[in-house]
Amino acid sequence: MYGVLTAVRTRRILNLNMFKIVIPGGTGQVGQMLARHFTAQGHEVTVLSRGDGSGWDGRTAGAWAHRVEHCDILINLAGRSVNCRYTKANRREIVDSRVESTRVLGEVIDASKRGPRVWLNASTATIYRHALDRAMDEATGELGGSEPGAPETWNFSIGVAKAWEEAFFASNTPHTRMVALRSAITFSPDRRGAFDILSGLTRMGLGGRQGSGKQYVSWIHELDFVRAIEWLLAREDLSGVVNIASPNPLTNEQFMHGLRQAWGVRIGLPATEWMLAIGAWVMRTETELVLKSRRVVPGRLLESGFEFHYPHWPQAARELVSRYGRR
Repeated sequence: MYGVLTAVRTRRILNLNMFKIVIPGGTGQVGQMLARHFTAQGHEVTVLSRGDGSGWDGRTAGAWAHRVEHCDILINLAGRSVNCRYTKANRREIVDSRVESTRVLGEVIDASKRGPRVWLNASTATIYRHALDRAMDEATGELGGSEPGAPETWNFSIGVAKAWEEAFFASNTPHTRMVALRSAITFSPDRRGAFDILSGLTRMGLGGRQGSGKQYVSWIHELDFVRAIEWLLAREDLSGVVNIASPNPLTNEQFMHGLRQAWGVRIGLPATEWMLAIGAWVMRTETELVLKSRRVVPGRLLESGFEFHYPHWPQAARELVSRYGRR
């Protein structure tokens, strides 16, 4: 179903043209998802990564630069995974891998005679404040970093997101349309992704609420993520920041309940904050990934007429579970 739907839709949205697409940092889950999709549609896709022979290091221009200079579409996903402990060394790598890669791509485009028609650059929904009271869209959403009592690690992540977008919009690209993707968690049935990890806990009976369960989860189904990217590539009137998320965020307690129902699991033991802290330490990650409330909605996508195939989590979870088993 996935391949049939997207094959037809891509050729209509992208006007039957085949494009040269470059994806720096495209070896992660989202990058592989996009590369797989666009390659299947006949586009020429180049993934830039360390050790691929292109000279890509995310800091300096190299042999890879000519591919960016002559591509039609640039989708930058470069950045060290935040699924780690926020040690001093990891923090520096998290910041530099995002800011420096964005900076050098902007320099290459600025120096080129042609450059891409559109540049989509990864950002994150984490840039908004911890929100329990109301939803955050692009027009009225409040950026985080000054909330009283917020953990220092949360403020670090917000600072990273702000520096990332600042480097992006500081680029001199007068002939290239630019869009910053403030993305929520993308759920797909791929191995080692967020859905895989949460599903494993759920099937073991550990899929109860995490912390208070009142914090909001912003999410998007992989099909809608790919369709949103296609939509942004086609809509020349859309630039600036765009939230990439389902229009219906829900509380962590509701989210985990929907996941248990999709798997047919009746019992889900809750995890308190101290339990999550221990688990995060053992898994070498941070509790921010589950405890910060991300109540983000896609205002600009909806205003532009984009329609979600999976706007509600229970429906999305059932579809993901059905394909998870087949994979």
